[in-house]
Amino acid sequence: MSDAAATLRHRKPAEKADSTVPQLPKSPKQAAPKPTKTSGYAIVLLVFAVLAVLALAGGAGTYIYYQNPGGYFWPEDPKPWTVVPYEGEWEVDFSADVEKRDAVVAAFKHAWLAYERDAMGDDEYHPIKHKGTNLTNAGGIGYTVVDSIDTMLLMGLEEEYTRARHWVETSMSFDRDANFNTFETTIRVLGGLLSAYELTDGDQLYLDRAIDLADRILPVFDTPSGLPFSFINLAKRQGSPDTDNAGLVSVAEAATLQLEFRYLAHLTDRAEYWDKVEHVMKVIRAARLPNGLTPIFINGHVAKFVSAEIRLGSRADSYFEYLLKQYLQTGSVEMQYREMYDDAMQAIHTSLLGTSKTKKLTFTLELHPKRNGYNGQRCFSPPFHSSEPGVRALKQDHLVCFLGGSLMLGATTAGARLSPQSVSVPPKMSDFTPVGQRDWMTGVNLVETCVDTYRTASGLAPEIVHFREDIDAGVGDWYIKGARPRGEVPVYDARYILRPETVESLFIAYRPDRPPEVSRIRMGHLQAIEKHCRVPSGGYASVLNVEEVPVQWEDKMETFLMSETLKYLFLLFSDDTVLPLNEYVFNTEAHPLPIFSPFGSTSKFGSL
Repeated sequence: MSDAAATLRHRKPAEKADSTVPQLPKSPKQAAPKPTKTSGYAIVLLVFAVLAVLALAGGAGTYIYYQNPGGYFWPEDPKPWTVVPYEGEWEVDFSADVEKRDAVVAAFKHAWLAYERDAMGDDEYHPIKHKGTNLTNAGGIGYTVVDSIDTMLLMGLEEEYTRARHWVETSMSFDRDANFNTFETTIRVLGGLLSAYELTDGDQLYLDRAIDLADRILPVFDTPSGLPFSFINLAKRQGSPDTDNAGLVSVAEAATLQLEFRYLAHLTDRAEYWDKVEHVMKVIRAARLPNGLTPIFINGHVAKFVSAEIRLGSRADSYFEYLLKQYLQTGSVEMQYREMYDDAMQAIHTSLLGTSKTKKLTFTLELHPKRNGYNGQRCFSPPFHSSEPGVRALKQDHLVCFLGGSLMLGATTAGARLSPQSVSVPPKMSDFTPVGQRDWMTGVNLVETCVDTYRTASGLAPEIVHFREDIDAGVGDWYIKGARPRGEVPVYDARYILRPETVESLFIAYRPDRPPEVSRIRMGHLQAIEKHCRVPSGGYASVLNVEEVPVQWEDKMETFLMSETLKYLFLLFSDDTVLPLNEYVFNTEAHPLPIFSPFGSTSKFGSL
């Protein structure tokens, strides 16, 4: 194992995996116990006994128990996740599942070695054509390399890590005369460099590269409102607006820079990093709408929300994610972020949740502005400040599947009745405040829904699903809108592009709870990726239509496969000493950053 991997603090490094792809282990089938004859009196007594235990559980607290969520990866009929009394329903096992974990490591190596062979240093990889491409004609900045380094460190991949570090040291350059997306560059490259610095116990190479990149990004904040430009020319150090959206600022892109710049400020004692991103949060908080809802766009000149879609998916998702994580990042002392998080979650529960007609699945919906009949402009009707503005669209992106785990993390931290340390493992409902109980159960239900969307012909989830208005409208609670017959060009919504959000939520849900059924889901997820996305010559491809088998591929391996999807699967099969959630927050690209106390006092940088 490399020196870098050996220095990982507070966690147990993985054993080095065999280079060959191991056979995915199969869960042994157990014979069901044969029923025994019981007298009628015994049955009556048993019923009364069960009812008595259930009654006692109300005072003693209840454990959260998962009963076959989704029902896809094993044969029983699907049942909802339910609450059962504390009677030792399962034994919590914190040890690693080495065989399954090594299967994930082998999958990572299959992806990385193909990229390294064909496209080392390029931003993106196309495994079918065996080539790489860059985001601009001016050259790349190492998206895939930097996105993958911390995963290598966690997996103990010494040789692969050494070569990747060498590339960063000798070939990485940010002197590119082209526009790069501010948000993507921050979460992938800056976040990846900072996590590599943390996991190597302070390799100065990564911090130097992070400072260089951050200094080049800082000019994006030089705007009238302080809200960042969407793009940055890294060579010229000039920001520019998003012309495709009339210069409006995406709320997710503006409010998903904070974890990275705040941690860099902590490491360097440079307040400007902190001040720039904290000011963004001040602007967003000041622009709050009366109903607490957050449209996806804000006007960067006047610092006001515009009449745009309200949703939890693209251009909004990580804003909500980072509200909680900013609160956690500094040891849960910055109450302004806790208040913003609580306010946002209340608005979500009030206006953005729905229930399916048949299986009663909880899902998130969207609110779309109407066209004004007088001048054709988009506006919300009833009025924008009302409790339920706009037109409801029963649509949920795969991106939203982060929310279930985020709510469960919030319940065990911000929603703990006494303190996060007082929450039982598995949790009891009495450990939570009423809001914490609400958020935990909503989180559980949302994860169940996301797992249910993997009940497709391929076992992979589509990019976007719609939920049916009526029971008789079709078969199933959800569907792929505009789905076309086999052989025709698939719609965008039918794709699976190696996304991580469901396994991310499963990881967060599994850490405090460890329900045994989740093991089948996560293994089924890996098996579906191996079966349908694995390119034999190396790498993994996206699937164009999850409902068509054999699948058709799109020739692209997203960087978040190695940064997020395989990392979260690896952590799901690792023991709890690897990146404990009370010591780390993950940025939205799954780069772990440590929880810290900034300079002993957050007041150095002011408050919102």
